[in-house]
Amino acid sequence: MLNLDTTVNRDGKNNQMMLESEQICSDSDFLNSTDTFVHRHIGPDAQEIEQMLTILGIPTLDALIKQIVPQAIRQALPLELPLAKSEYAAIAQLKAIASKNQVFRSFIGMGYHDCITPPVIQRNILENPGWYTAYTPYQAEIAQGRMEALLNFQTMIIDLTGLEIANASLLDEGTAAAEAMSLSYGLCKTKANAFFVSRTCHPQTIAVVQTRAKPLGIEVIVGDHQTFEFDTKIFGALLQYPATDGKVHDYREFIAKVHEVGAFVTVAADPLSLTLLTPPGELGADIAVGSTQRFGVPLGYGGPHAAYFATKEAYKRQVPGRIVGVSKDAQGKPALRLALQTREQHIRREKATSNICTAQVLLAVMASMYAVYHGPEGLKRIAQRIHQLTVILGAGLERLGYKIGSEPFFDTLRVETSKHSPQELIQAAEAHGMNLRLLDQQAVGVT
Repeated sequence: MLNLDTTVNRDGKNNQMMLESEQICSDSDFLNSTDTFVHRHIGPDAQEIEQMLTILGIPTLDALIKQIVPQAIRQALPLELPLAKSEYAAIAQLKAIASKNQVFRSFIGMGYHDCITPPVIQRNILENPGWYTAYTPYQAEIAQGRMEALLNFQTMIIDLTGLEIANASLLDEGTAAAEAMSLSYGLCKTKANAFFVSRTCHPQTIAVVQTRAKPLGIEVIVGDHQTFEFDTKIFGALLQYPATDGKVHDYREFIAKVHEVGAFVTVAADPLSLTLLTPPGELGADIAVGSTQRFGVPLGYGGPHAAYFATKEAYKRQVPGRIVGVSKDAQGKPALRLALQTREQHIRREKATSNICTAQVLLAVMASMYAVYHGPEGLKRIAQRIHQLTVILGAGLERLGYKIGSEPFFDTLRVETSKHSPQELIQAAEAHGMNLRLLDQQAVGVT
């Protein structure tokens, strides 16, 4: 039993304890957090830093910086930073800030869809460090599982798009569309220098394509595919399927005209809609791109999400990004590897077919497992349900006097109104916790 008798040597021992307590309280180091970001995330500790500085013959880190960084580019005043927080305190503060957000239901669309992440995928892939910390599987012999998951992704995209080959994902739909433009530019045998982009493509996709075209000296023509006269020589065209306002166009006639002038066609397609619609490959498209976000990947404020890129077998050596191929190991057993790497930036440098030498592997794996989880028929049932809900919404809006201007459609409605301005509709929706899209001065979009 602990003896708490303080009568022994009261004047001496107790005074010593009080002095020690006063010393501890006066030492601010003891009051600082013991679990700092520096301790967790920066390698060298104080002793190691002191040892390295001693070897260099420099007293402090500040003195080292003064010797290395030119004074002309150094900031004269110290940074106005608050006191450092522990990881626990920082997370608590971030949660407090995040709790101020008003979480609305998003019906904006534009290639982004709130969806359900199956708990088994969230728990075993998204939140599993074995998946989310893994880098590019350059060492095939220790990455067969990841490459099998990516092979599933490629197979899923091939099945949905009706094309012959797909890569292991790209950064986003806009980047994939820009890569499709570059591929078309490199393949085209005419002297055309213009790329047609349908005005019904998502605006962010158009913006990325225009940005990529500038350094390449490519002219981007944004117009209506139904009225385009082909009076300017083009090497390629980009179409949205379904269109950004929801309408499902039959592009066969336009695609045939593009091919007649020796150009290539890229279709940016929603993968879930392809479970019900005619695949881009059957429409005659040379390339298909898009985002797989709605296959179980959270919105994440716009990213990251895995894009896909599919094309014909003949163009496999020009495809950007990574491709997982089926091969054999030293014993002759089936094995997977990264194929056709000679076209990539990390090997060919400036002679590579693309400067995109990366992917969204974690999100691609999630999307592929979402397809495995639901199966082909399950995906089709999800698409049918979404379409039927959109039909019901459209019918209800028409009864209220609104006009639906995007038929036929899959999951997005162009709602035209004469009763109220689109801005008034958007404000009314926001008051009920919903976000709609402003299409133009006559209509809003609902996805």
